Amino acid sequence: MSATLHRVVIIGGGAGGLELAVRLGRRFGRDQVTLVDRTPSHIWKPSLHEAAAGTLDIHREGLSYAMLGQNNGFRFVFGAFSGLDRARRTITVAALNDASGAQVLPERQLPYDTLVLAVGSHGNFFNTPGAERFALSLDSTASAEQFRVELLKAVARADTKAVDGKAATVQVVIVGGGATGVELAAELHEAGQTLSDYGSSRPDQQAELHLTVIEGGPRILGPLPERVAAAATQLLCERGVAIHTGCRVSEVQRDAVMAGDKVFPADLVVWAAGIKAPSFLATLGLAVTPLNQLVVNGQLRTEDPAIFAFGDCAAAPWEGSTKTVPPRAQAAHQQSSYLYGLLSDRMRGRPVSDKPFRFRDFGSLVSIGHTEGVGSLMGGLSGPKMQVEGWIARVMYASSHWSHYVTVLGLWHALLRGLARTLNRRSQPRVKLH
Repeated sequence: MSATLHRVVIIGGGAGGLELAVRLGRRFGRDQVTLVDRTPSHIWKPSLHEAAAGTLDIHREGLSYAMLGQNNGFRFVFGAFSGLDRARRTITVAALNDASGAQVLPERQLPYDTLVLAVGSHGNFFNTPGAERFALSLDSTASAEQFRVELLKAVARADTKAVDGKAATVQVVIVGGGATGVELAAELHEAGQTLSDYGSSRPDQQAELHLTVIEGGPRILGPLPERVAAAATQLLCERGVAIHTGCRVSEVQRDAVMAGDKVFPADLVVWAAGIKAPSFLATLGLAVTPLNQLVVNGQLRTEDPAIFAFGDCAAAPWEGSTKTVPPRAQAAHQQSSYLYGLLSDRMRGRPVSDKPFRFRDFGSLVSIGHTEGVGSLMGGLSGPKMQVEGWIARVMYASSHWSHYVTVLGLWHALLRGLARTLNRRSQPRVKLH
């Protein structure tokens, strides 16, 4: 390989990291672009609530990084990031073992000229007693699949406890009334009837799913306009979801959630009350926030000129605001596009523009089942808000997923995949029960 080639290594194949790898790979090829991820396939993170409810099969939905690399010109390295040598400009990728502990791939060293960190975020339990031990946080395909399996087991156990004339219940408590919590509650409601049939020995007495959302703030969907939150609340209540606002969780136990003097029985607890960046970022010798996010400047560069960061793991200045760019999929998408232009010049040895990244807030949309949605468009600093509800909001919500597929797969492959997904879910959700 020519010494003149500028090598970019991207750690993290989430929405932003994968889009950046695809676009750079198509232009510069696998000798210059490498994507590293600890999992073999990609799933769009906003879909994890569907995977958790079983209405989306992650094995069908997932996109192989190796396949994407082959089709789009980047190299994929399978393994977890485990070390950084800034002086030598190399990263270490941990050895990969199979389920029995046998080594599949050894530890590897990868050189870079530019390193991009796009490792996302995970649940922030805020040191709440018992939360990390007894609650699940839907921040990965593994956690979504774990929740799905545990839910099926809980339904089957409930069936064995049912008594004549009275159906058993499965209590699911969701801590956090943000988008993740609200969408999971709606998805579980729609999947509830199919789930209740799972393993039932009494066709007339299936287990019932009881859903509770606990929010510490005065209302759910706090970042969104009050009218949007009110519409979401009404839709959830009509579906039988219990919503408790102004409740701060003080402890999570094996079978209950404590919020002051209130006790919420729980067979399963989902923690959706906050996020933070992975803790290893604080060990790299770079400035981080209390939430472990890497501090970056307007060009998304850390204090090390060879290292960039974006997405949920970065605290990027929001031009015209005292806040940092919010951790949303649309922000990662916009930052990916910005870095594509900046890194393209860097890789070609051209002068890099000092024009900073500017986040444009196009608002937020929340899915409340397969036919309903609520949200606000053009919110924040971009101008007056416009409220959308119902199937229009749902279609617009789905379009963001579609846009991501077009970027990483191309137009025709995305059309075929979207058509297949629509046909597979054209009626009631088909819940994965194995």
